Amino acid sequence: MGKVVLSASMSLDGFMAGPDVGLERPMGAGGERLHEWLFDESPDGKLDAEVAKDGSAAIGAVVIGRRTFDVGLAPWGDVPYPVPCFVLTHESRDDLPMASGTFTFVDGSLPSALEHAQAAAGERDVLLMGASVGQQFLDVGLVDEIAIQLVPVLLGAGTRLFDHLGPEHIELERTAAIESPHVTHLRFRVVR
Repeated sequence: MGKVVLSASMSLDGFMAGPDVGLERPMGAGGERLHEWLFDESPDGKLDAEVAKDGSAAIGAVVIGRRTFDVGLAPWGDVPYPVPCFVLTHESRDDLPMASGTFTFVDGSLPSALEHAQAAAGERDVLLMGASVGQQFLDVGLVDEIAIQLVPVLLGAGTRLFDHLGPEHIELERTAAIESPHVTHLRFRVVR
């Protein structure tokens, strides 16, 4: 079985989206800046492209929250990665097949969503997308690794990745730090 990985691009001040996230601005005001490194096709972006490719190759399934699904569906035009995606929601809804995978809507139970995702992922990793989903999985000890793409920008406001965690501290061990001109790729193992 693969790992459960929380991955996000984040500003230096801890935001993974700008303020006023919505259908018109899925990444919030100024939040697109956090993903510019993914689309840089210049020679400076080669290292970032390799890191992104390696990360994508390890993903076997994705778990996202309903809000991330709602604001992400139009810009993605498909599943965010070409693997099964499980949307945590309290609303019953039929599966939504897309060109590269299927969105499956699961009840708000984290263990249920994780069970479905791990079964679909097999030996590959389960990726967690979205601040709320990441916080919930961290809070109950279901995250194995955290991958942060630290972008050299201060957004000043928006959605923080590590807000709303419980009172227990979470110890991490850094396992990788790769610096490029556009972003610093950090990877941590959650110490249990």
